[in-house]
Amino acid sequence: MIDLGILKGRKIAVMGLARSGLTAARAALDAGAEVLAWDDGAAGQQAAQAEGIALTDLNSADLAGVELLVLSPGIPHSFPEPNKVAARAKATGIPLVSDIELLARAVPAPFYVGITGTNGKSTTTALTGHIFAGANRPTLIGGNIGIPALSIDRLGKNGVYVLEMSSYQLELTPSLGFDAAVLLNITPDHLDRHGGMDGYIAAKKRIFQKGDGRPQVAVIGVDDEPCRQMADALDGEFDGRVIRISVHGVPPGGIGVENGVLVDATEGTPHPFTDLTRLTTLPGLHNWQNVLAAYALARAGGLTHSDILDGLRTFPGLAHRQQQVAVIDGVRFINDSKATNADAAAKALVCYQPIYWILGGKPKDTGLAGLEELVGNVRHAFLIGEATEAFAGWLADHKVPHTRCGVMEKAVEAAFAAAKADGEASPVVLLSPACASFDQYPNFEVRGDAFTAAAQSLATARQGD
Repeated sequence: MIDLGILKGRKIAVMGLARSGLTAARAALDAGAEVLAWDDGAAGQQAAQAEGIALTDLNSADLAGVELLVLSPGIPHSFPEPNKVAARAKATGIPLVSDIELLARAVPAPFYVGITGTNGKSTTTALTGHIFAGANRPTLIGGNIGIPALSIDRLGKNGVYVLEMSSYQLELTPSLGFDAAVLLNITPDHLDRHGGMDGYIAAKKRIFQKGDGRPQVAVIGVDDEPCRQMADALDGEFDGRVIRISVHGVPPGGIGVENGVLVDATEGTPHPFTDLTRLTTLPGLHNWQNVLAAYALARAGGLTHSDILDGLRTFPGLAHRQQQVAVIDGVRFINDSKATNADAAAKALVCYQPIYWILGGKPKDTGLAGLEELVGNVRHAFLIGEATEAFAGWLADHKVPHTRCGVMEKAVEAAFAAAKADGEASPVVLLSPACASFDQYPNFEVRGDAFTAAAQSLATARQGD
């Protein structure tokens, strides 16, 4: 856990006691700070009590003397309606910060790598961390990937922190200027929390905020219009180097793809680096973008081409991101539970055929929009969760055969039966929900685990036949 000695003797508040908030409260207490900790939910309160952390209802407590409020990123502070505690803090001039802001203040020495984007953040974070660690650089990953920033160890000057940053976290991290950062892509998401698309783009742009004088590198995917416009703006605003990446060619002075090969033109003459089609744990254009980003970040961190190539070839893949979890009688089961919106699901739909698609959950505002041209590989869809009726209508409109299954176990069984009955070569049962998980599961990880368990249960049953 990070030593927050900078907070010794100071009074802070922590609102939201899930993983990151609970860790922040514990670290601050251990450092000798006075901590007012609260969570409006019973689960957070119980977790704090189990850790021996005293609770103070911040909705009514006296905030005099509080120097900062560590706010859980999931708690709204502006849109659609600010949380009462956040509003109280703002009204009295108390800064709102994230746990990552505390990490940056407490440990300024390491090389900081920041990764954001609507999709691909977690894979890029894990891949980048894997490459640095494989090159014998002390490396830790954290942030939105599910590892609280203050739970990791302190690193020295040669160390590397690779941090996945959500738009929520970026709004609450005002002083961290990343040594190297990437914005992968922008598509509509979390618009209610940012007051619309402009607010969402502005939040993402904070990944490139000015640092403390160290050289900075900004890597930006230019395969969507908002990012192209941001790259052009950064050319005139950013003090460091701007590197464009694209899977649809090689940007001038940037890094891109030609005929499936990663090509680096950052030093002038385009230099072919590696055949991306041979990276079996990173299939599809979306993963190629992740590779481009990780390559650019690793080069910014001083790694050699050999170091990077070794890292790419040994990367095992990331759980819940197009993760093969079983093969039964030639049917592959792919867990893509992290695909919580249509744009993320699109990345998987273009990688396999034929597909027996399991989808549904708590729908996003955009529904299945944008998938109209990508369902040709889908032989049958199997619906679960709250989105069932809305998605059934969309599938019917686009002439995709579908079955209402309700729950995961029934969907897995039905998809496997259909895949076997159709007798096609190399069928794939794909969980790529295009929805949040919160109607039936606490998070996408638990949803993916349920899919995996159902597939493995089928495998066990087949072995017993």
